[in-house]
This record gives sequence, structure tokens and C-alpha cells, in this order.
Amino acid sequence: MPKIAVAGVKGSTGREFLNLLAESSIPVDDVFALEAKSPLGTLASYGEDDELDVFSLDNFDFKKADVAVFATTKEQGKRFIKKAVAAGCRVIDLSGATFGDSSVPLVLPEVNGDDVLKNAKHQIVAVPSSAVYQILLPLADVIKNNPLKRLVVTTFNSTSYHGHEAMDELFTQSRKIFLNETLVDDEQIFKKQIAFNVLPQVGEFIGEETSLEWAINAEIKKLLGGDIKVHANCAFVPTFIGDAAFVNAEFESDVDANDIRDSMTKQKNVVVFDKNVDAGYVSVDDVQGEDSVYVSRVRQDVSVENGVSFWTVADNLRAGGAKLAFSVMTALLAQA
Repeated sequence: MPKIAVAGVKGSTGREFLNLLAESSIPVDDVFALEAKSPLGTLASYGEDDELDVFSLDNFDFKKADVAVFATTKEQGKRFIKKAVAAGCRVIDLSGATFGDSSVPLVLPEVNGDDVLKNAKHQIVAVPSSAVYQILLPLADVIKNNPLKRLVVTTFNSTSYHGHEAMDELFTQSRKIFLNETLVDDEQIFKKQIAFNVLPQVGEFIGEETSLEWAINAEIKKLLGGDIKVHANCAFVPTFIGDAAFVNAEFESDVDANDIRDSMTKQKNVVVFDKNVDAGYVSVDDVQGEDSVYVSRVRQDVSVENGVSFWTVADNLRAGGAKLAFSVMTALLAQA
């Protein structure tokens, strides 16, 4: 049985990945839980009955593992992925640390998995952001025969993007507002009030774009080719887990919204619930803990030629993070 190292187990995505391993009946003895500067005696839950010792990334011997999943910060990924590769361990990178390396493929299995995962052995494989996953997965079958020309996306991101500290900040601010208390000391992560508010900044600014807006653009072009035009707008909304997006897709040739909807219905890991009635759509609150990407509001975009728009929601930690990495890991280990 392959040995699996999970780096970043104290983060939300890392914990969710451990949950998936346990649900998949991966023996506890085949899993190493890793965290940077982890004190001796730290434990992580594994399923309902087991716990894992959390080893420090700083001195872990990656020769013990066959594959390592990095759900760490980008800085930690840059530091430790090289160490894992030098030890002969294969790496799945969720941290974004290797995105700029042209030799590291970016993989969304339903879009380019056949080319990357089956035709070559890569020491490192990167996976796209959860935002790109839920944008492109519903279109995976459509774009095989009708390439995309332009994408305009508006994402609504939960506070879990910045981890548990950000979710705690939302909770604390909400409580203090109800108690009519000042928020001065509770605007550390977002620098502004996030409770009962919407903030048009996800990540630090890179010129006029934020880091997530830049990443959506760059990742989609790396997955589909540089000719596609992409414009992203990203905002934080006062929710804990789960992301949503409105997507406007323009294709090279004629499309019909009904045909697109039918294609999405057949796509694996996509659920279409699309009714033009009150509550005939899926919201962020509906998808927490779910493995699939949910789609609603599929309609013709008459403002451009060959356009459709749709609404997509997903659990960003599970479906767009841990589940995606698990699928890539399964494909890589199948090569061994």
C-alpha cells in the first residue's frame, strides 16, 4: 500500500484531505500528517476513532512516503516541495508554489487529465484553485468540441479562503455587532468589517488585480491555452465555507443554453438543479460537505455571440480542494 504524506494538516483543506483518506479506508498506518514547526505530541484526527501524530515538516524524512500532498502556504511549499522531490517522493501541489514552473503541469483531470496523468510520469503535479475547478468542471465536456473564446467570472468567496482565523473573525464581528460592541480590534485579516458586508478584494493586490483574480486568469490560460481571454472579479462575502460564481462563457461557435445544460447534467461530479421558480437553484448553504459542483441559472447570454451564463456553487475546501487533489493522487498512484 502506498504511503501518503499530507502537509498542512492544521489548515482547513489539509484536514478535509485527511477526512477523505479516512472515508476511503486508507489505513491509518499508511498516512503521515505534517505541519511546519509542529510541536512534539501534536495530534490530528483521522476518521472517527483514530489519531495521527503530526510530524514537523522541518525534519520529516520524505523517503518514508510515496506521494506527498501539499496543502500548505505558498511559502512553505516553496521551501519543502524541493525536499520531498529530492527524496524521490511524488508531489501534488495545492499551495501554488510551483505554478510558475513551466515543467510542472497544472491538472484538472476532466479537462486535461488524459494528456498529463496517463501519458507521462511527473514528479510534481499542481492542481488549480477551487475557483477555477468550479468554473471549468461544468464546461469540461462542452469545450472538447467547442473551445472557449472568452470567460468573464464574478466569484463570491467565503472567509475560509484565509483559513480558520478568518472564519473566527467573521464570527467574532457578527457577535459584537449584535452586542453593539466596537470592532476595532477584530479587523485583522480583512482590514475592514466582513460581517454583514461584501469586500471587493480576495488576496493581495498585484497591480490592479487581486491575487485570486490574477490566479483565475493565469490558471485557466495554462489549462486551456493562452488564446482565451479571461476577466475575473472576486469578492469576499460573509459566509464561512463554500464559494459561488456567476460565469459568462463565450464560445468559438454557436451554442444553445439547453444543449449546454444537458451536457453539464452528464458531466461527472456536476449536479444541475436549474428551475425558473422561487428557490429553484442551489445556494452556498446547500453544498457544504458535498463532493460535487452544483450548477443553476443556465441561460443564453445575448450580449455576445455564442454566449451562455450560469451560476456555480461548491464547497471550496472539499470539492474544489481535497477531492480534486484526491482524484489526482489516485491517478498518479495508478501509474506506479
